[in-house]
Amino acid sequence: MEMTHGDLPREELISQGRAILDWIATYLEHPERYPVLSTVKPGDIRASLPAAPPGTGETLETILQDFETKILPGITHWNHPAFFGYFATSSSIPGILAEMLIAALDVKAMLWKTSPAATELEEVATDWLRQMLGLRDGWFGITTDTASISSMLALAAARESRPELEIRERGMAGRTDLPRLRVYASKHVHSSVDKAALALGIGLENVVKIADDDQFRMRPDALAAAVAADRAQGYLPLACVATVGTTSTSSIDPVPAIAEICRRENLWLHVDGAYGGTLAVVPEFRYVLDGVEGADSLVVNPHKWLFTPFDCSAFFIKRPEVLKRAFSLVPEYLVTREQHEVVNYMDYGVQLGRRFRALKLWMVIRAFGADGLAERLRQHCALAKEFAGWVESSGDWELMAPVPFALVCFRYAPNGMSDTERDRRNEQIMHAVNDGGEVFLSHTKLHDRFTLRLSVGNIRTEKKHLALAWEKLQEAARVSS
Repeated sequence: MEMTHGDLPREELISQGRAILDWIATYLEHPERYPVLSTVKPGDIRASLPAAPPGTGETLETILQDFETKILPGITHWNHPAFFGYFATSSSIPGILAEMLIAALDVKAMLWKTSPAATELEEVATDWLRQMLGLRDGWFGITTDTASISSMLALAAARESRPELEIRERGMAGRTDLPRLRVYASKHVHSSVDKAALALGIGLENVVKIADDDQFRMRPDALAAAVAADRAQGYLPLACVATVGTTSTSSIDPVPAIAEICRRENLWLHVDGAYGGTLAVVPEFRYVLDGVEGADSLVVNPHKWLFTPFDCSAFFIKRPEVLKRAFSLVPEYLVTREQHEVVNYMDYGVQLGRRFRALKLWMVIRAFGADGLAERLRQHCALAKEFAGWVESSGDWELMAPVPFALVCFRYAPNGMSDTERDRRNEQIMHAVNDGGEVFLSHTKLHDRFTLRLSVGNIRTEKKHLALAWEKLQEAARVSS
């Protein structure tokens, strides 16, 4: 390629851009060309690439050929309709197109002044989402990269809501006047809450895991007892995290009862609805957020179940001034004449530069509409219920947890087989199915037993994909017997 200054010629963008769009269209239409789970061995991809960068530029055509032959073999295809592991997610056409525009504009959405549309569209898009979730007025919305960061912001706000602690100015290290701060959560809370405690200096020992009931939900009586016991020890109960859609089973903590305890005990209540909370966009499932009006903060993830390309988490908070007090720091070079009239999103978190995530959320909502998004989620739940019915009627398989949403927890459990042997067989079955390349599932442990998880969430998943998964599971069970 001829050496020039500046960017590549416009013609390259047009010709290779069209080629990439054609590739994406084919990929989304025929994902079965690839194994869902990558089959490469550790180090394979690295070994296939030069150890040093090229001295001179290469053609985009050559680079894209290497993408096809050297990079794709190492991709686990989250956007495949037979990807049923973890929480199945997917990106949609409007979201993909939005990502192209986001990259082209390269906005840093920190100050209103750095792109007024980025700030004001974020206000609009998060408020649209608030309305779709059935939340009342009074919630302030902000996008972050993941629920991990959203939950960390919630705990940071909880800490700052106690100004007498003087954390912002004095920190926590070396202080004998600071009581131990306690955070309460279900045994099934996402690990990001533990990580938030690590990052904020609260410490893992102070994340108190509350006992659950027979449906894997936090027990309010156990929460109240834990708070009382901590107060008796001289600790300071700070916050509680209730989960709507736990990672292992998608169970729903009893938020109304938890909110009442938090109100009585002056605890900050954060609701982690990263997965399950999104389902409130479906009118008949709006009950999943019952009690959330008694919470202080909430997170839902459009990149989990609203077909918005990763990353896009939506964090809602009732008292944004507390979050701003925790993080706002404005050096002289970021002072603007409009700063007292507008929202500067940099004031509400750790990051200064922020991606223009609102554009893709806005485009996805507009392209499908609130009703269209609700119908797609409704269909996913129906597909999961149908798969659960196959499990229940099979004789040799059993459900391991309720199926409130679109996640099925189940295992192979023929009569006469010990639990230890069932654990071994189910692990064999999972690996056999995943190694086949047509379907991917993940697992968890419930009551200390190996449990298979099948999550429906891809916008292109149809009944035929679940039927294929069921066929492969039964085949693997016969082989392992």
